[in-house]
Amino acid sequence: MTGPLLRSLHHTLLGATLAAATIFAPLAAQAADTMKIGTVVWAGYGPFYVAEKKDLFKPHGLDVELQFFNDPALIPTAMLSRALDGGMLTYDQVVASVAKGLKHRVVMPIDFSNGGDAIVADASINTVADFKGKKVGYNPLSPSDFLLAYALQQNGMTEKDIDPVNMTPEGIPGAMASGNLPVGVTYEPNVSQILSMGGGDKFKVVYSSKDAPGLITDVLAFDEAVIAKKPEAIKAMIQGYLDGLAYMQAHPEESAEIIGQVLGVSAEEATEQMSGAYNIPLAEMGKSFAPGDDTHSFHGSGAIIAKLLVDNGQIPSVPDFNNTYDAQFVEALAK
Repeated sequence: MTGPLLRSLHHTLLGATLAAATIFAPLAAQAADTMKIGTVVWAGYGPFYVAEKKDLFKPHGLDVELQFFNDPALIPTAMLSRALDGGMLTYDQVVASVAKGLKHRVVMPIDFSNGGDAIVADASINTVADFKGKKVGYNPLSPSDFLLAYALQQNGMTEKDIDPVNMTPEGIPGAMASGNLPVGVTYEPNVSQILSMGGGDKFKVVYSSKDAPGLITDVLAFDEAVIAKKPEAIKAMIQGYLDGLAYMQAHPEESAEIIGQVLGVSAEEATEQMSGAYNIPLAEMGKSFAPGDDTHSFHGSGAIIAKLLVDNGQIPSVPDFNNTYDAQFVEALAK
């Protein structure tokens, strides 16, 4: 993100929110539907945290239960088993799922990682090339895996050039603090935790999502069957999210406190972490669904993602990116 999360809110957002409220007003008169949504602790999901705390889904006839996961790679499996109605994923996870035959579809982009995902190393390591032969901890089939693969590719390297260590994002700080792991790939708030260890000069960011703008996009996704069964609930959830964004604009200090509680940090630290994600306003969401080579488009970023996944043997072939999303909800809101 180019600045704190609040900068991403355009003046048009409030107008769009009010207009959209009219579209979905009938929901409030119905019995509240319930949706279980898988998520992780991530500053870019702040509008959802605010919407849940301030009951902003309920006016649209929806109760949302956020279920937190330490390992984001487990969310698609929980969606498949119907333990969850939907999940907050990264787009590369959806590409992988669709390539393997699952019918997970993005209904809206949430944010672009803008430094919030990072490869952190000890002070003796200055470049990605210095990773050669060293232990690198990361979570396979996750945004960390994707960011690492892209960083290696951009430097003429592959996973064969490093000593990979399977770890969850939350396990990286402890492993690096112990001195057993020289390089780790994780996301906020873990990145800030690592950088603060050892007096603040023992570790540093060598590569981050700032170096790959738009490639790591957080999305709200559902299975096709859930979309067919609960379209009004999905509309209501997106509307609640937009209300959360609007509330953050109107009440920045209170919102930072709410988000900080979820992240386990102070409001000031939460604001700093939010600078690592760019929340996409309604007026810009359509760009994600538009065809093209731009990395802000699912088609553009998807081509890069899929090639990396195929090259790493994680998917059998490149999927049709049109089958990775369902733009109907965003299109209806944008009218």
